[in-house]
Amino acid sequence: MTKDGFEELKRKREELLKAGGEARIKRQHDKGKYTARERIEKFLDPGSFVEIDEFVVHRETEFGMDEKTILGDGVITGYGTVNGRKVFVFSQDFTVFGGSLAEMYGLKICKVMDMALETGAPVIGFNDSGGARIQEGVKSLASYCWIFRRNTHASGVIPQISAIMGPCAGGAVYSPAVTDFTFMVKETSHMFITGPEVIKTVTGEEVSFEELGGAMTHNSVSGVSHFASEDEDECIAQLRTLLSYIPSNNMEDPPRVDTGHSPDDVDESIDDVVPEDPNKPYDMREVITKLVDNGEFFEVHEHWAKNMTVGFARFDGRSVGIVGNNPAHLAGTINIDASDKCSRFVRFCDAFNIPVITFMDVPGYLPGTEQEWGGIIRHGAKILYAYAEATVPLITIITRKGYGGAYDVMSSRHIGADQVYAWPTAEIAVMGPDGAINIVFRKELAKAKDKVAKKAELVANYREKFANPYIAAGLGYIDKVIFPHETRKLICQGLDILSTKRQTRPPKKHGNIPL
Repeated sequence: MTKDGFEELKRKREELLKAGGEARIKRQHDKGKYTARERIEKFLDPGSFVEIDEFVVHRETEFGMDEKTILGDGVITGYGTVNGRKVFVFSQDFTVFGGSLAEMYGLKICKVMDMALETGAPVIGFNDSGGARIQEGVKSLASYCWIFRRNTHASGVIPQISAIMGPCAGGAVYSPAVTDFTFMVKETSHMFITGPEVIKTVTGEEVSFEELGGAMTHNSVSGVSHFASEDEDECIAQLRTLLSYIPSNNMEDPPRVDTGHSPDDVDESIDDVVPEDPNKPYDMREVITKLVDNGEFFEVHEHWAKNMTVGFARFDGRSVGIVGNNPAHLAGTINIDASDKCSRFVRFCDAFNIPVITFMDVPGYLPGTEQEWGGIIRHGAKILYAYAEATVPLITIITRKGYGGAYDVMSSRHIGADQVYAWPTAEIAVMGPDGAINIVFRKELAKAKDKVAKKAELVANYREKFANPYIAAGLGYIDKVIFPHETRKLICQGLDILSTKRQTRPPKKHGNIPL
């Protein structure tokens, strides 16, 4: 090769760095956004990024597109490492054709997705796009489908993560919806099927971009997004943290790290977290942080369905998924959103060999016509399906209430839990004392002269005889009634003994979860 060839390569690489031009890059920065290339550089370990297909250009000739070619065609693709572990990435470049997806652009993304699947590594996508490239017509739509198909085939095989760093509209939203986790940045991220103008035209509703599809809308109202970040730096840091808890593929165990926290090192104040009054709320997250290694709990879906708490933590350095009813919200009852939140998280953990620790304090399903008509039966069934399907180690701690069908589905012994422990504050029954007394002693209450006093007496007797953990323990449904301060050590020991757990399920193409 002549020196002229060297110079040409050098020139093309310099051209790549200019992307859509200095003016567009400045506009990106003025909005508080990084460029596509800057995101990759900040996300990956320094110097680890290997770019592929950087010289790809579109092959469209209509609408004057033959005179508008930019190297890379609007998306940067390649691979590198995060904390030394291999990952594949693509980053949509809003400075090039508005980040619009087209044929060659889509094929670039498909190539890294194929490589990720073949080599067993996570794939992370930074989404910042105006949608389909109109000039390419159906070829753009085809590209979306090529990506959707790969998302689906890779689901449960390798982790797939979407970071929404700008607009994501129309068909573009479906790929993030299929991936395992979605991150959004406040004020700069937006997701929607149809934008505000279309909605106004069709329905007459007036809504802003932020109200319709902003980060907090999807983190607190729709549940489409799992994490909301203050800025892109926080988003990238959260991405790296998430990867530290999960394995690279479904054939590996999650990474185990030395946290420096001994199983015997217990926060004794945990004995005082659950109130003596069974109707008084408390925050289950306080229980969790007092038990896990160094109090580090990486919460997922923090702002949505707060009556159910899920996230990642470690016990003795082992990654675990945490699920807990949260009495601080809706008394810890299970509603439609909580059902979806819990079941999808449990299924992710099961797909990627992450043990699930469940903290149960549930008085039942949330009553009401809105829930019944909204399909709480179907949605609630997802939880029992997820737990019954799971083959990973399942450890359950009953901290207080375990009533009725909600007790059954929240990783009870009967649905498949390997180890079940109850605190002395646990109440396990078909329903709470008040409801039970109204049914069982209906006639006796009707005849009583002092109905209030009689009911109080019956409730006290019921609570003493039935609303405690010892009947269930006597039947072998609970392995041990324990003091709260014994919980951490028993969970660590349980994870050790269950580390070689092996279970199989009947051969089938796939189940039919009640979606």
